[in-house]
Amino acid sequence: MERIFIFDTTLRDGEQVPGCQLNTVEKIQVAKALEALGVDVIEAGFPVSSPGDFNSVVEISKAVTWPTICALTRGVQKDIDVAFEALKYAKNKRIHTGIGTSDYHIKYKFNSNQDEILERAIAATKYAKKYVEDVEFYCEDAGRTDNEYLARVVEAVIKAGATVVNIPDTTGYCLPDQFGSKIKYLMENVPNIHKAIISTHCHNDLGMATANTMSGILNGARQVEVTINGIGERAGNTSLEEIAMILKCHKTLGLDTNINTQKIVSTSRLVSNLMNMPVQANKAVVGRNAFSHSSGIHQDGVLKNIQTYEIINPKDVGIDDNSIVLTARSGRAALKHRLNVLGVEVEGEKLDELYQKFLELADQKKSINDTDILLLAGKESSKGKRIQLDYLQVTSGKGVKSVASISLLIAGEKFEASSSGNGPVDAAIKAVKQIIKREMVLQEFTIQAIDRGSDDMGKVHMQVLHNNKVYYGFGADTDIVVASVEAYIDAINKF
Repeated sequence: MERIFIFDTTLRDGEQVPGCQLNTVEKIQVAKALEALGVDVIEAGFPVSSPGDFNSVVEISKAVTWPTICALTRGVQKDIDVAFEALKYAKNKRIHTGIGTSDYHIKYKFNSNQDEILERAIAATKYAKKYVEDVEFYCEDAGRTDNEYLARVVEAVIKAGATVVNIPDTTGYCLPDQFGSKIKYLMENVPNIHKAIISTHCHNDLGMATANTMSGILNGARQVEVTINGIGERAGNTSLEEIAMILKCHKTLGLDTNINTQKIVSTSRLVSNLMNMPVQANKAVVGRNAFSHSSGIHQDGVLKNIQTYEIINPKDVGIDDNSIVLTARSGRAALKHRLNVLGVEVEGEKLDELYQKFLELADQKKSINDTDILLLAGKESSKGKRIQLDYLQVTSGKGVKSVASISLLIAGEKFEASSSGNGPVDAAIKAVKQIIKREMVLQEFTIQAIDRGSDDMGKVHMQVLHNNKVYYGFGADTDIVVASVEAYIDAINKF
């Protein structure tokens, strides 16, 4: 089997999604999960962009053992200097530098010409090569770059020392046959192409990221740049889980990855939970409906032979179809086991506290699903925040004015307020505003049920404007009004 290298950019491109930023501790948690998953290269951040990104690359370099740690730069000497400094503790280092090569970038972004951009590409590669042996060069917007000019750039940067050349479909514009033909053209027209690995980095603006990536692989690319759950800028990136399972299912291609596919679902849920970004129910491989059958014809076929409607064994991606069912009668051991399966390690007092919350929720719900458990684990991790909801009481109904009474704990001190409003959520938020006397504008308010049923856990995402800056809040509870207030307070805590 020929090896396809997996380059994961969840912590760089994936983290550029608004409202999904992680702190350094959370990034380390994801990086360790990616290492356990079998990812070859972890793009840990863009060090020059912020002190936080720089520190995250440093700490991830210390925490991760065998995968290559990659830092992104522009084709600028200062960026490359800072990237190398951030990578000083990495056992295996890679600098990922590059420049836009399409006419759109050359003319409008750089106000330049092809020859000048070519010289800048060569200079950036040579400068990065002074620091590290492993240099990856990206031709930004390669999807819309003329093939002949792209081949010139690829040949030049390989000659300058690039070990990997990234061919991104930055805007998700290409059709699969166009992207595959582009890779094939490079393989046939760049004389030194055998001295580097060709990589794909496809975006999903038109829903073709995975198809384009596979087309790239079939035409000679041997590295794929992907993210967990397909997260990323705009419509996202190619999904790691989709590429890994396509290659696993289509063994006749003679291609394989180092991915331990049984850890796919636990890694997916970890990223979803930490980034407060739900996975759509019908998402391939990791969506909650990926192995569900509601049609009577499908159910009949699956009962007779599972392969009639399932090409993936759920256990191959880490779904145990004989998993322990959690109820109010389950003990700590069962809860701890399920958390471990989901990639969450909890011990001692934290487990005791989480177990009490679990029992309270189990008394309200008929059954507890994995998302409920992850939400509880996430709520426990937010206990130390400066502002916390102490209690909330709401009166509401048809023909009755909605009134909310609220108590907040701010740095341990209790503050109370009451307000009326246009509905229970409006009344509760107005009561919060009476205590937190800041100029705040609620710009976006999204409610999502996790599964089904009126007793289900609800998730609320909010976008709050304060001092011309947007802050994102998240809350979850079986009471949607409580979840809304928790989300609002979460946003406030961030400023």
